[in-house]
Amino acid sequence: MSKMSKKEKRQLIRILIAGAIFGTALPLHWGGYVEGPLELIVFLVAYAIIGYDIIFKAARNISRGQVFDENFLMTVATIGAFFLGEYPEGVAVMLFYQVGELFQSYAVSKSRRSIAELMDIRPDYANVMRDGHMVQIDPEEVQVGDTIIVKPGERVPLDGIVTEGYSYLDTSALTGESAPREVEVGADVISGCINQTGRLEIQVKKEFGQSTVAKILELVEESSDKKSRSENFITKFARYYTPIVVFAALALAVLPPLVTGQAFPMWIQRALTFLVVSCPCALVISVPLSFFGGIGGASKTGVLVKGSNYLEALARTEVVVFDKTGTLTKGNFAVSEIHAHKIDEQEFLKLVAYAEDYSSHPIAVSIKKAYGKPVDTSRIDNIEEIAGHGVKATIDGKTVLAGNTRLMRREDIPHEETSDAGTVVHVAVDGEYAGYVRVEDEIKADAPRAIDELKAAGIRETVMLTGDADAIGKKVAAQLHLDKAYTELLPADKVERMEEMMAQRSERGQLAFVGDGINDAPVLARADVGIAMGGLGSDAAVEAADVVIMTDEPSKIATAMKISKKTLRIVWQNIWFALIVKGIVLVLSALGYASMWAAVFADVGVSVIAILNAIRALNVKKFESAELENRDVSNGTSRSTEEIAA
Repeated sequence: MSKMSKKEKRQLIRILIAGAIFGTALPLHWGGYVEGPLELIVFLVAYAIIGYDIIFKAARNISRGQVFDENFLMTVATIGAFFLGEYPEGVAVMLFYQVGELFQSYAVSKSRRSIAELMDIRPDYANVMRDGHMVQIDPEEVQVGDTIIVKPGERVPLDGIVTEGYSYLDTSALTGESAPREVEVGADVISGCINQTGRLEIQVKKEFGQSTVAKILELVEESSDKKSRSENFITKFARYYTPIVVFAALALAVLPPLVTGQAFPMWIQRALTFLVVSCPCALVISVPLSFFGGIGGASKTGVLVKGSNYLEALARTEVVVFDKTGTLTKGNFAVSEIHAHKIDEQEFLKLVAYAEDYSSHPIAVSIKKAYGKPVDTSRIDNIEEIAGHGVKATIDGKTVLAGNTRLMRREDIPHEETSDAGTVVHVAVDGEYAGYVRVEDEIKADAPRAIDELKAAGIRETVMLTGDADAIGKKVAAQLHLDKAYTELLPADKVERMEEMMAQRSERGQLAFVGDGINDAPVLARADVGIAMGGLGSDAAVEAADVVIMTDEPSKIATAMKISKKTLRIVWQNIWFALIVKGIVLVLSALGYASMWAAVFADVGVSVIAILNAIRALNVKKFESAELENRDVSNGTSRSTEEIAA
């Protein structure tokens, strides 16, 4: 009761009161103790309590020209039953119909609550320093460049970068991650997270309207506006189906008595039973409810789907195309190989790190990170940058050269030629070749598992599009066991390649593209399903995408597809179950073998079963458990790789 709305509670009270009257009067009616006017009054009171709102809605809709709906069918069928003297049947139809409506309302509320939980991420205020005092203002009033203060227990109101403090952030509402995220000075933070431990000062990078939390709320609010093909089909089906069955019932009530000379009441009773059975509630309610539940379930795992049409398209996807950098790889460099000649490997790495110390280039940063120790700048002299070649420096009195092949040739130093992928930094000490370091973009820890899970989920082909050199692209594709890789592509080339693949796809199959950068936006918009990676990804990519993965894990794409396939299975289970049961009982009612009680089951019973089945779309616990298990394995793999590199 505590989770029910006021409207649902009022409806439940009406059902209980009417049910008590009906339950008391029914055995008295069967025993012959309540007859005549008293019988009519007792059942009419129960009917009025439970059915007045349905009659009112039917009358209101008729006045607006909307005649053929479930309210009209229920009103005609139950009032007709009263005219035929079948008072218990008339009350029973309305009573059980309202029970079905209560189930529907509760199910919709439950699905809506799972999505509405995201709405709690909207911050109420932001702490800003003004004239030496901390004041609370509306997040929409904060400007880019302002510094906000987030105390433990408070929600981060805007996107920004930490300028002071250290803490852990609870990101579960955004990403579905249970483990808190560690942040320190220089770390990017997104709005909607909860600060758990320390005080943080954050410099604002985006206005509230452009912040992560604002975009998420906008996506959630718009998700119900985009209907799937199944929903559109059911809407059109109900639009034509309802008037057809009304006229069929009318023909059933009139034509047989006129042709055969049989009594009208018998055929009118069959026609009323036919009307009750034909109510399309089970379809009209359960299909959108199933998609709504699927979208809500996906949001629990950190996957935002912008509409049920995209959820359905995910379930039908056969080809997944990936961007490389930032999607399958981390987008930052790391040392993958160290080849030292005639020198200790650790000493060799130290010389390279010292030589590269002055530089902030990603390659230099990755080498210093691999070295992992502070650099004593007093031991470095005569630093000389050689444009397009590398660097020359004196370290502990030794002349160290670190750079590309052109640098070695320029200095006439024989060196080892390498043709493998990655960026190679050759090193020479006092004019003698000392070895090389290979630096590569790191593959994300769970990317291999993501590809395996996609193939296990029925994806026919995995493809990568990248602007990187052919050797690099093919190496990444081989490591991940991708089916195809297209390399050295400009943004326009990616769009062209995407259009070629879409022209070749099967009629029923869909094509999804996964990316995170600004240059991915045109391809995301062109694909059947565009998937943007990471809540911290490019705004343009998030805007163009149909699905947004809030974390940086490619494996969530497989999770989203599993949820979508489960949702679509539930949708079709409900459609076929409702059509088969209703079809059988419709035929039986027309032949006189189905009573009004059978009609109640065929309408209300089927609706309740379909609604309960639709609620299953919300249950994503098995997907969340699989994610946690996979993440533990991936983290273990990541640690092993780092240990090997060290």
